[in-house]
Amino acid sequence: MPLRPAWPWLTLLVLAPAASGAASPGLAPAAARAYFDEARRQCQADHGRLWDRSLCGPMLLVAPATRQVIASQADAQGRLRAQDGVFVGRLPPEQNLANTALDWAGVRWSEMLWPLPDDAPMRRTLMAHESFHRIQDGLGLPAGDGDNAHLDTLEGRYALQLEWRALDRALAAADEPERRAAVADALAFRAARYARFPAAERNESALERSEGLAEYTGVMVGNDTPAERLAMARKDLALHAGDASFVRSFAYATGPAYGLLLDRYAPGWRRTIAQRAGAPAALLAAALRIDMAAAPIDARAARYGGAALLASERERAAARARRVAAYAARLVAGPVLHLPLKHMKVQFNPTSLVPLGDAGTVYPTIHVSDDWGLIDVDGGALLAGDWTRLTVAAPAGEARGGTLHGEGWTLQLAPGWRLAPGERKGDWTIRREAGE
Repeated sequence: MPLRPAWPWLTLLVLAPAASGAASPGLAPAAARAYFDEARRQCQADHGRLWDRSLCGPMLLVAPATRQVIASQADAQGRLRAQDGVFVGRLPPEQNLANTALDWAGVRWSEMLWPLPDDAPMRRTLMAHESFHRIQDGLGLPAGDGDNAHLDTLEGRYALQLEWRALDRALAAADEPERRAAVADALAFRAARYARFPAAERNESALERSEGLAEYTGVMVGNDTPAERLAMARKDLALHAGDASFVRSFAYATGPAYGLLLDRYAPGWRRTIAQRAGAPAALLAAALRIDMAAAPIDARAARYGGAALLASERERAAARARRVAAYAARLVAGPVLHLPLKHMKVQFNPTSLVPLGDAGTVYPTIHVSDDWGLIDVDGGALLAGDWTRLTVAAPAGEARGGTLHGEGWTLQLAPGWRLAPGERKGDWTIRREAGE
C-alpha cells in the first residue's frame, strides 16, 4: 500500500511506548521545575552540535487524568498563569494527550505525559526525543508514517528481530571484524525483508526518519558519555523486542542503533540525511560498501537463535490469526458505526496495532477528535488504510445528552451532528443535522 499522505489537516499524536500506560497523579510544580532545569542543562550541553540547531525550547507536562498542565514558559494567549516558577493551567478537550510536539495557545511545545520516568537516563532520553519532534520540520525531516503492516506478519517479525539481534551484537562488539560482521548480518536480514515485502523499504524509512531519528537524538543528548549512549541504545533494542506489535514501534529500536553505527563509520551523516532519501540503514550500507542484495539468510540466522525465534513466531502467528478473525467479525462483517474523518486529531499506543489487510488497521486503544466530536476507544477500532474512516462496533442505543456508547467505545457528539443509518442494514454513520 502507498504511504499515507501527509495531509495538512492531520495531527498525529503517538503515545511513546515507555509511557503509554503510566498513571497520572497530580503534577507537582517543584518536580516539574526540576525536570525543566534538567532538560535545559542537557540541551545547553549539546549546544546545537547534534543537528546544528538548539533543542532548547518550550516544554509542557500534562497529567492525562485531569488535563492539568505545567509549562516551562508563558503561552502567547494568556491561558496559563505563573505559579512557583512555572506556568500552570489545563489542556482543553480538543487537544490530544501524548508524548509529541504540540501547537497550542500560540506556542509550539514539546509535550510529555506526567509522570515522567523515575529512571534518569530514560527520562532525559524522552525529553530530548520530544525536543527533536518540536524542531524536526525545520530540519527538513517532517514526520512520516508508512504502512508497515508487514511487520505484523511471521516473515516480517522474524527478519526484524534477527536484525535487532545482529545490531545489538554490532554495538557490543569487542573488535572491528566482529562489529563489521554483525553489521553485515543486520543488513542482510533487512535486505531479505525488503525482498519479501517490496514496499517495506519506503514505508519503514518514513518512520525511521521521524521516530528513529528522534530516539537517536534522545540517546545522544539525554546521555552524557559514549558508554551511557551505547547502553541506552542496547536497552531500546531489548525493550522493544517485547512489544505486542512492531508496526509502529520498531523505529524506536533501530534508530539509535543505526545512528551510533553511522557516527562511527560515516561522520557527518546528519548534515546530509535531509537531502538523501532512504533510511539510516542505507547510509550505513553505503559507508561500509555492503551490498544489500537479497540472499539466503539461514546460515546467518543460526548465529542469532533463529530456530527458536521462528518457532516462537509461528505460535504467535496462530494466536494472531484468531485475534484477526475476531476483529474482522466485529469490525468488518458488522454491524458497525462508520465515522468519517476530515479534520482528525488522533492519539494511540504504537505497540499494539493489528493490521487487517485491505480493510485497514485495528487500534485496540485510540482517541480521535474530528468535526463530529470526540471518541475514546478501549475495545478496538478499525482505521481505514487511507485514514478517511474510523469504524467501531454498532452503538448500543440512541444518543443521550449527546453521548453514544458501544462495545469498547464512548462518543461525545458535537452540536449539530446525529446518528444516521449506514449503507448496509444494521450499520450506522454520523451526519450533520439539516441546516447545520
